[in-house]
Amino acid sequence: MAHKGKVINNPKTGQQIKFIQTNKDTNGNMLEMESVFQAHSAEPAKHFHPLQQEKFTVLEGAITVRLEGELKKLTGGDQLTIAPNQVHSMWNETGSRAVVNWQVFPALDTEYFFEMAMGIAAHQQTNELGMPGLLQSALLANKYSNVFRLARPSFALQQIVFTILKPFAHLAGYKSYYKEYID
Repeated sequence: MAHKGKVINNPKTGQQIKFIQTNKDTNGNMLEMESVFQAHSAEPAKHFHPLQQEKFTVLEGAITVRLEGELKKLTGGDQLTIAPNQVHSMWNETGSRAVVNWQVFPALDTEYFFEMAMGIAAHQQTNELGMPGLLQSALLANKYSNVFRLARPSFALQQIVFTILKPFAHLAGYKSYYKEYID
């Protein structure tokens, strides 16, 4: 379970998240994290959050953000607010690490999504970019669609495909929730 000071890592991407304030700490109003982006990290999948606003403050280094198709460079002290449903991705294309304060309003179950995604990556169940396979993705996408959605294909098509794949994913031994990733 996420708690103040807990650190989770994605060994494939090198991203690290430290929980500053969790859902429990803020009565669900906010999740606050500090995220480290390693040098020359790859751009993650474009995505959006249907019910949440995010606020980012660069504490160290520089990051690149793709927001609604446009690239933005943020450096120390820069802030960016991303509204619900805005398609975005964030990474560090520089030669030095970047550190970002990251706030999500409301918290919902975002911390569990991150714990699952990074736990799956830590157990070598992703590709080199840190993305789980299609069957695992189907289960995560169904369970956490209120906090994370891929930008493509359309959400309606994702729901159809992932719902069809769900029983096959369970038969293959995949889960949408792994208790061992929540310590």
